[in-house]
Amino acid sequence: MAIAHTDVAGMDRPAGRLDIGSALREYTGPWNVRLAAHLLRRAGFGGTPADIERAASHSMNGAVDALVHFPSTDALPQPPQLFDPRAMLRDMLFAGQISLKPDDTQKREIGKQIRQGERRSLIDLQRWWLNRMIQTPAPLQEKLTLYFHGHFTTAAIQKGVTPQMLLNQNRLFRTNALGNLRELTWQVSIDPGMMLYLDNARSDAAHPNENYARELMELFTLGVDQYAEKDVRESARAWTGWIVARRTGKSQFVASRHDNGSKTFLGETGNWSGRDVVDIIYKQPASAAFWATSLLNFFLYNDPEPELVSAVASLLRKNDYNLAPVMSTLLRSTIFYSPRAYRALVKSPVEFVTGTYKALGLTQLDERAQRALVQMGQILFYPPNVAGWPGGANWLTSQTMIARQNFLAGLVNSPEMEQGGWMQDVPMKAAQASSDLIATILQDDASATARAQLASYLNGSGTSALGMLSAENYQERVRGAAYLTMAMPAYQLA
Repeated sequence: MAIAHTDVAGMDRPAGRLDIGSALREYTGPWNVRLAAHLLRRAGFGGTPADIERAASHSMNGAVDALVHFPSTDALPQPPQLFDPRAMLRDMLFAGQISLKPDDTQKREIGKQIRQGERRSLIDLQRWWLNRMIQTPAPLQEKLTLYFHGHFTTAAIQKGVTPQMLLNQNRLFRTNALGNLRELTWQVSIDPGMMLYLDNARSDAAHPNENYARELMELFTLGVDQYAEKDVRESARAWTGWIVARRTGKSQFVASRHDNGSKTFLGETGNWSGRDVVDIIYKQPASAAFWATSLLNFFLYNDPEPELVSAVASLLRKNDYNLAPVMSTLLRSTIFYSPRAYRALVKSPVEFVTGTYKALGLTQLDERAQRALVQMGQILFYPPNVAGWPGGANWLTSQTMIARQNFLAGLVNSPEMEQGGWMQDVPMKAAQASSDLIATILQDDASATARAQLASYLNGSGTSALGMLSAENYQERVRGAAYLTMAMPAYQLA
């Protein structure tokens, strides 16, 4: 079958050969802390030492079951109260601060206050979501929410996209985290934030807008070279009629704006609607291949082999694009636990930051972490463009590596570290302390040279006798050693 192309600028495919006959069969090898940590990194954001030990204490199937069967998240904090420009304008009118027909100066001031309010809300919304990633008892649900956020991209503030719209879209991704991809695509298509961001809200029979029609196929469901320009035009006609109501901010269909003429899309002719377009897209073999490639790039390794893509595409079609059985199969597969897949992905900045908090046993981040994410190049709700973040090796530049190291140094030396946690139990002996840190943070994925250097640091090599690890310098030295461990190459990889 033809394999859809997706523009994933990631790492190279891991070395070695794929055994397609066993790749998706259930893994039956040894189960240990190292593989449990691998599972938690890929199907979530890593884990505390206790989380990893708990996963390792189960069987592989038991650990996966705990992830794919989402527990209740009702106890998690609710989203922040978001800025409402309509409420602001109403209050200003009642207070006599603006008139019903403001002049240009008032309009500029109102616009400035709206932008400031929306930016504050987005900062609060980012922090709420990041903390949810750290605190959730359903990490796979949150990981898939992040995956869809980078796939069906919508950017904040642009074109009238409000923080409330982005929160609603975020909830949509979470609700459909292991749901049906076809249904999610339809729901995203009529999501107000998406409609505004890609101009579908302005499309009518007289002037069909082609922006969403094109990106739906190229970036969201089929890939390049899988459609013709005529398909873009005919799809755009099918999507006419949807608007975002100014008063409510919700999407609605206005029949009088819809093109009711016959349309030929991807070889099928009829009076198609937007829903029909989605259904026709998911009949194409290229759609299954596109999604298989995307999922493998995010959860397994970059540039997956065509035969592996074909196998996962077949699994998607067999399950009518329901994601739950597909993810369950992938997370239990032989290829998922193979040496080729182990630490084969670069952690995104969000994964790096949230995973570090979890690894250190910290449960609440603040604005410092958000500022660090800006420096690392990933700002939630602000994708660089409709294609999302390129990811992979693109996350590791000289500038972003400095940002990662600065974040680590700031966090391990912050007051939050005084809350206690497992680092209070690191042994006083340098050799044992270095061994424990590498085992806990890296699951022993460090070279002999790195181990020796860490032990030397803890032992105060090259300093006076007072520089040796002792009760007097214990906190400072152990925190420094934790920083050095997290600065090792393996820690950059998921």
